[in-house]
Amino acid sequence: MDLRESILNQTDVSLSLAKHVISAEAKVANLVFSPLSIHVVLGLITAGSNGPTRDQLLGFLKTKSAEDLNSLSSQLVSLLFADGGPLGGPLLSLANGVWVDQSLKFKPNFKEIVDNVYKAVSSHADFQTKPAEVTNEVNTWASKETNGLIKEILPPGSVDASTRLIFTNAVYFKGAWNEKFDASNTKEDEFFLQDGSSVQVPFMTSKKKQYVREFDGFKVSALSYKQGEDKRKFTMYFFLPDAKDGILTLLEKFGSTSGFIEHHLPYQRVEVGDFRIPKFKIDFGFEASEIFKGQGLVLPFTGDGLTEMVDSTVSQNLYVSSIFHKSFIEVNEEGTEAAAATAGVVALRALIMNEKLDFVADHPFLFVIREDMTGVVLFIGQVMNPLAG
Repeated sequence: MDLRESILNQTDVSLSLAKHVISAEAKVANLVFSPLSIHVVLGLITAGSNGPTRDQLLGFLKTKSAEDLNSLSSQLVSLLFADGGPLGGPLLSLANGVWVDQSLKFKPNFKEIVDNVYKAVSSHADFQTKPAEVTNEVNTWASKETNGLIKEILPPGSVDASTRLIFTNAVYFKGAWNEKFDASNTKEDEFFLQDGSSVQVPFMTSKKKQYVREFDGFKVSALSYKQGEDKRKFTMYFFLPDAKDGILTLLEKFGSTSGFIEHHLPYQRVEVGDFRIPKFKIDFGFEASEIFKGQGLVLPFTGDGLTEMVDSTVSQNLYVSSIFHKSFIEVNEEGTEAAAATAGVVALRALIMNEKLDFVADHPFLFVIREDMTGVVLFIGQVMNPLAG
């Protein structure tokens, strides 16, 4: 399958998931999550599934076969997740882990996919008598792989004697803006909340030309990260509704329009009048299984069809008990630090306009961090109140 088509499908899944996560978990709260991280964990689960369960997972992920999914994952690991730090670009890492009960043994085919496609570290665990110790081990792993930003991916009590498998993924990103903001120009101003009240928050500002584009009902701004000597190009996109209370309308378009990001990218720098982006820091976690079930992905959670993971008669009764996800992001004058753990384009040139565009993110907005060469979305989030954390 064509890589670009696979990534476009993956992005559609990601934006739809964002709409459902926000609706279920964060209607009025700040949120950040990594759809890529969740996608990887679902890919691992798909590789170990069969029959209707596999079909449902593939349908949910908009992928024709498990082989296509494995191919996409392995290409993304090699294309996207080389660390850019030594080349002058963003620091970047992705890690996968699998914990399996000590009484069970992986099937050879699944073990090969775990080791070679997902490059996951696999460990045996004593879920029967030491669930708390396993929880600590997984949390220590997540903390290490996210540079200490995600300290507890598994909450207390989430692992017990009935647990047989844990799949984890961690994503870490730290990028400096191509053009940093001058901190001496950062000033406090009003940010308008959904309930009509406002708070004073620090806004970063710039007089330089910016990538900003107007659409029907919203504007998009792009801030590029410093690029290394390789071809990867990371950008943060801000989707700002025109109306102060327009975020729900924008989220509906965002999460239900195929190719939404591709069709709404700013391609040229324009003169800006008032350009302000708030500084913010968000820490967000949720358990994803109910959200997946609400989207029609139910079979992996019911105990039927995860038969390709382990050599044992118990494989008939294996099920995914929960999928925990946690993310962190900080955006300031220097750039962005973000982490998450889970357990050719043809475009019309915009008409060049002479008047200056304003882009004042002084009310709730959505954001995306994306790698532009591949189109892969690493993080999606919304800011409802920059002070809320």
